[in-house]
Amino acid sequence: MAVLLKKHCSKAVLTVVALIAITHAQQTNTRASAAKKEDVEFTCPTEVGNGNFADPATCKRFYQCVDGYPYMNRCPSGLYFDDISKYCTFKDEARCGPIASTPAPSTEPPVDLATKCNTAECELPYCFCSKDGTLIPGGLDPEDTPQMILLTFDGAVNLNNYDHYRKVFSKNRQNPNGCDIKGTFFISHEYSNYNMIQQLASDGHEIGTETISLQQGLQDKGYEEWVGEMIGMREILKHFSNISKSEVVGMRAPFLKPGRNTQYKVLEDFGYIYDSSIGAPPSPVPIWPYTLDYKIPHECKAGSCPTKTFPGVWEVPLNAHYVEDYEGGHCPYLDQCVLHNHDAQEVFEWLQEDFSRYYEQNKAPYMMPFHTNWFSIKELEQGLHKFLDWTSTLPDVWFVTMTQALTWMTDPKSLKQVNSIEAWNCVKKKENIPPPSCNNSNKCALSYKNPNMNFTDTRYLETCAECPNQYPWLGDAGGSGIPGKDNYVPDNVRK
Repeated sequence: MAVLLKKHCSKAVLTVVALIAITHAQQTNTRASAAKKEDVEFTCPTEVGNGNFADPATCKRFYQCVDGYPYMNRCPSGLYFDDISKYCTFKDEARCGPIASTPAPSTEPPVDLATKCNTAECELPYCFCSKDGTLIPGGLDPEDTPQMILLTFDGAVNLNNYDHYRKVFSKNRQNPNGCDIKGTFFISHEYSNYNMIQQLASDGHEIGTETISLQQGLQDKGYEEWVGEMIGMREILKHFSNISKSEVVGMRAPFLKPGRNTQYKVLEDFGYIYDSSIGAPPSPVPIWPYTLDYKIPHECKAGSCPTKTFPGVWEVPLNAHYVEDYEGGHCPYLDQCVLHNHDAQEVFEWLQEDFSRYYEQNKAPYMMPFHTNWFSIKELEQGLHKFLDWTSTLPDVWFVTMTQALTWMTDPKSLKQVNSIEAWNCVKKKENIPPPSCNNSNKCALSYKNPNMNFTDTRYLETCAECPNQYPWLGDAGGSGIPGKDNYVPDNVRK
């Protein structure tokens, strides 16, 4: 961590449970073939391309357009498709579509200024790249490389998911050195319980930022908008979960839509160490994390990746999850693959096959990104627990946070040496972590006015800190009730 910091100076939302299998014409996926036999009247919008679109007839269904073909999918029982956020959620929160939208213009020209990886000039601990992104840091052989698993969770933390998350990190699951397994949480603001988040941080899990509002189209917004969303979220975590901003060093963009060069400039200016927003397409060999000193070594599926260099800023890409015959499709988030018709054993075997592509090849970190929806289907949750129990028996598998993984990458050590990595050790209590959550937290009912609405609503916030005057929001992370109160100064200006 010291090396990383030196370089930089340093709703309850539910997302789509099931996206229909993405297949290629030459592949024989029986489920996709069956789907194509259905009489599909929906036409994919050619001006938008791939993505999720509301069913004009009912809010309980949506279509995923893949290469111009619409695959119909249904929301889980009791949930409805929100055509703004593009996921299934509760009825009173869902904005039924179709809703017309006009993409915001880009705030910068798409000038590609980054050059291809130059391994002769890119050296650890501050720079790492390879021609195709698949090489192991430090030149280690796969059999000498620890297999890291990165459990990540996006969105709000609250009663809908907190106990499920805690079960994942059961005390019965430990790393080879006897330490409890850890994960990384990318927090969004609305509906979050900050008492619960404080306990997760106190338990040693890493807390990163998503954004305050999870607004659509943020990828095309300017510097001030990204500062308000990212740094404002970090300030909210400090105010209401007692998490030092020096511990919040990673972020993930909403809907995996990176903010072009603007987002990464904010990362650089405000002392973040890494981003994890860029999805990588299906690849026979997984991609390792890399620094943004050079071009990203894979296709940018989102179309809004950085084109300039940001030396020393790490990207932890989301490799696509899939199995050989593409059953279940391929997906960056695991809950986007179509596994909800599987039983627990089938889910376990699917995860095993997906994992083997990493474990049997280049040992790239196996990221398992989740939303709350995964845990709303018991077969998926049970299959996950089977997988976690199985991998916990493997002597070279380590469940680590994003920062712990990057700490290893800056100074790669073989399997025989990993016990000497201080950042992976649990004997010494980590500094700057918040105290455990409180027994008598404040349950605050606060006024909230959506900038796009003409009425005031009530939002609830639970925290060990005092209740603010108003629901915290963009420009007022502390909830003072004074609009536009916040004024964030980049780290490099402070110095």
